[in-house]
Amino acid sequence: MRFVSTRNSALTATAAEAIMKGLAPDGGLYIPDSIPHFSLAEIENMKELPYPELAARVILPFLPGFTEEELLEYCRKAYSSFGSPLVAPIHTLDNDTHVLELFHGPTCAFKDFALQLLPYLMSASVKKCGSSHTVAILVATSGDTGKAALEGFADVPGTKICVFYPDGGVSDIQRLQMVTQKGDNVMVTAVKGNFDDAQSGVKAIFSDSALSKRLLEHNVVLSSANSINWGRLAPQIVYYYSAYLQLLNKNAIKPGEAVDFCVPTGNFGNILAGYFAKLSGLPVGKLICASNKNDVLTDFIRTGTYDRNRPFHLTMSPSMDILISSNLERMLSLLSDPETVSHLMEQLKNSGCYTVSEDMLSKLKEAGFIGYCSNEETTSNTIRQIFDDYDYAADTHTAVGLSALMQHREANADKNVSVVLSTASPFKFAGSMLKCLGQKVSANGFEQLDSLSRYIAQVPPSALADLRNAEISFPGVIGRNEMADFVENWLAE
Repeated sequence: MRFVSTRNSALTATAAEAIMKGLAPDGGLYIPDSIPHFSLAEIENMKELPYPELAARVILPFLPGFTEEELLEYCRKAYSSFGSPLVAPIHTLDNDTHVLELFHGPTCAFKDFALQLLPYLMSASVKKCGSSHTVAILVATSGDTGKAALEGFADVPGTKICVFYPDGGVSDIQRLQMVTQKGDNVMVTAVKGNFDDAQSGVKAIFSDSALSKRLLEHNVVLSSANSINWGRLAPQIVYYYSAYLQLLNKNAIKPGEAVDFCVPTGNFGNILAGYFAKLSGLPVGKLICASNKNDVLTDFIRTGTYDRNRPFHLTMSPSMDILISSNLERMLSLLSDPETVSHLMEQLKNSGCYTVSEDMLSKLKEAGFIGYCSNEETTSNTIRQIFDDYDYAADTHTAVGLSALMQHREANADKNVSVVLSTASPFKFAGSMLKCLGQKVSANGFEQLDSLSRYIAQVPPSALADLRNAEISFPGVIGRNEMADFVENWLAE
């Protein structure tokens, strides 16, 4: 297996090179030129594996050039700090509806699954590539990726990491998680604008060849910890397998029975990992793409037209407040050819809009993708309904997923066994949760944390509660056009 650019299949890389570089030289995303496959018997034989062993087994064929022994060591270290013995436990609401809890890691969000592992993969990739450069990780975040990346890369030898987040576009808890980060190799700053401004700024830095040349003079190369990096996406495939195997162990499904997955998503990476799981043999049925009021993905899946020329909404599910879904490019590559992808990305860059062919749209739907969106009122009502019916506190992103599943079932009158991915702890969005649950909301984020704890009768994760006394290290805010100079000045110190 080799990795090729989504925009030019002649640009190839090994797995280690793809991880180290992050983006292909032409701005495309790396994608494997073939997909490994597990038989149903092989999948059933994984039923008793602890999560680290399962992760090593599933990831191995997606990372040629790494050994199973290497990956097992990395996975055991990466998942040792998770708060659940199952790492990604299934919570059952009813016989047909399950929630996959992906928030038991050190930053209480699903990004931990990839970003606790990526530093090990990155360090190993640098060595496999024979490089002695310092790898500078640049991250644009809509809330969760930033802290998870900072936590993973803090004080990792041979690396530096800089995180950009939209000023005013993340929750108070998310902001505090980032700006209080400790580590000699970390940098954090807010960017005026929204997530797409920060993400576009990072992409512009990667495509600035003159800047890259100057950084090489300081022995620095750039890479990414966003889900544009294959080393971020591959670990996410694992928890789809984990969910399926847990359902088998619960006798909730029979071997080979297809399971629908409903995924709250903004950048398309989380749901794309589910599609790679499906391509590699896991019995996945529908992949329900759940959007909030920023419903660009829902519109695309329904119509074939991707149009970011629309109002940008700040919602109670900020990690999904995205209008440029970078990982969708990988899906387009799976549906077509590099020339088509390159043309579509050029259209997106120039006009903010493109329309795929009827054949591509048909293939997308045949692949199992369905799109639903949820506005603020519907999301709020879903949080209240799930809590009232099941005594379960679904965070503001998970509620978008649950709403989408309800819409799908109502529209199609089916009750397939379904798993909703729960991407964050409800305590990360305590103020919004209290408001949705009809409770008084204090202006102080930590009072909100305490109030939510009392109402839902759960103890807040210490990773969040301990922020109460943490010192702010990164109070700065910069403009979108200042990002390149900011990075160069930081790395040249």
